Amino acid sequence: MRSLFFKLLATGVALVANAGAWAAVLEAGAVAAPDRYGAEVAAHVLKEGGNAVDAAVATAFTLAVTYPEAGNIGGGGFMTLYMNGKPYFLDYRETAPEAASRDMYLDAKGEVVPNLSLVGAKASGVPGTVKGLWEAHRRFGKLPWATLLEPAIGYARNGFTVANGQYQYRENALALFKDQTNFRQYFGAMKAGESFRQPELASTLERIAQEGGDEFYQGQTAQLLLAQMGRDKGLITRDDLVNYKAQWREPLHIDWRGNNIYTAPLPSSGGIALAQLLGIKEVRAADFKGVPLNSAKYIHLLAEIEKRVFADRANYLGDPDFNQVPVNKLMAPAYLITRAAEVNTSAISPTEGVHPGLESAQTTHFSIVDQDGNAVSNTYTLNFDFGSGVVVQGAGFLLNDEMDDFSSKPGVANAFGLVGGDANAIAPGKRMLSSMSPTIVTRDGQVTLVIGTPGGSRIFTTVFQVLNNLYDFHMPLQEAVGAQRVHHQLLPKDTIFYDAYRPLQGEVAQALTGMGYTLKDQGWLMGNVQAIRVKARQVETGVDPRGRGVGLIVRGGSAPSSGQ
Repeated sequence: MRSLFFKLLATGVALVANAGAWAAVLEAGAVAAPDRYGAEVAAHVLKEGGNAVDAAVATAFTLAVTYPEAGNIGGGGFMTLYMNGKPYFLDYRETAPEAASRDMYLDAKGEVVPNLSLVGAKASGVPGTVKGLWEAHRRFGKLPWATLLEPAIGYARNGFTVANGQYQYRENALALFKDQTNFRQYFGAMKAGESFRQPELASTLERIAQEGGDEFYQGQTAQLLLAQMGRDKGLITRDDLVNYKAQWREPLHIDWRGNNIYTAPLPSSGGIALAQLLGIKEVRAADFKGVPLNSAKYIHLLAEIEKRVFADRANYLGDPDFNQVPVNKLMAPAYLITRAAEVNTSAISPTEGVHPGLESAQTTHFSIVDQDGNAVSNTYTLNFDFGSGVVVQGAGFLLNDEMDDFSSKPGVANAFGLVGGDANAIAPGKRMLSSMSPTIVTRDGQVTLVIGTPGGSRIFTTVFQVLNNLYDFHMPLQEAVGAQRVHHQLLPKDTIFYDAYRPLQGEVAQALTGMGYTLKDQGWLMGNVQAIRVKARQVETGVDPRGRGVGLIVRGGSAPSSGQ
């Protein structure tokens, strides 16, 4: 049953948490994943003849065990694929339960109840991960479904070693959940360097392996989830589970400098936002000429562009099945020229003067390329670290708190500081707006870059900055992934966020504060990029030094090696 798991244990592959130099011809494949377990599993699936989708399925289930703060079967996400020379996009985002309502997180006075959309069973949308992985495998998988779950089952049953920093937000999570959930009962004993076992989760994965993806939605696992809803007064019902569907959508396509970028369409804002960021920057290319990377002027110009993109996001974007979203207008060259003209190159544009331009915690990502040049860029999430804090008793998995990604009240910020309007209001069956941006770049029909990151509202600004690092400053992939990042999202007013890994300081910080910006350490690391670049049929991996990710190259029939 768990032969692949024991084969992984026996191999003893040496893994390195950074990967940067050219490694091998594209005769096999590569993976960049957020932990060593996910990377090793993907590499071995590729080595055993699996394709990029097989490796993605195995990695996603493994991370549900070894990366429980974000890897999941109780959440949802998006997958951008490039298979047999064609792009695809799979939306397995969570949906609001049928019992959800527009004002469900407001009190009698119409004010948002603190943490109600973040903690407890009422914070959870209907999970999509298992259905999404099942659907991807049904369409493109080569290896047997049950085989791909073997490593995850093994790590759940026999344990994995908790990494240093894996539970770095432990106190924040425990303080947030308090005694409102059963989180402490299941995860309170996690300690760095010690083995952590999850027997209930192992049994759940065994059922899903044996009975297929529908087991989660109609079998014993569904019964356990519904029982948890009953205990915790949650909203998810049997009909919600049975009726959930993952959706194949047209990937959002950006024609950029002779490259084809395929990324997330709605209900993610990521693709549209990335298209706007790249487009407005192209219009203002002369302003960037000769400007050093992450200098005060460079950061100011990024902030000027980003604040306009976030103004559009807040007002226009939402689930396309519920809203008429002006996607083409928001990406039209003429519109981007108009938005670019509003950029003030020397001073901060007043926040109150930045309007929509048209009239009227924690996620994780991995990237995979197989020997045939197929690619998967997958981002999935529970939202904040460890989701809602609710573990399905008897099944052992955490539920998401994605309902916070809706706009609980127009103009009131969510946990990431994002505001929204009617387009992203809560409605039964609706998918909440996301920023996830799993992205694949091709040129002349060949994959050249696979990239993505967690980070909430920072996701598409992070991908944007790494693309700038690669294509404008021609940095090596690992250096581009590890470079300093900043973020501005219109609100809080005139605030530029940075992280402790590469803080804003010195003369650059002084110049920005002199312009009137407030600089703020956001208190958590800005993203965890996992990327693969293909050039002249050679592959390299870039893993973010902010995390514990690993990049591996798989050479033919040999054991996978580190990507550096």
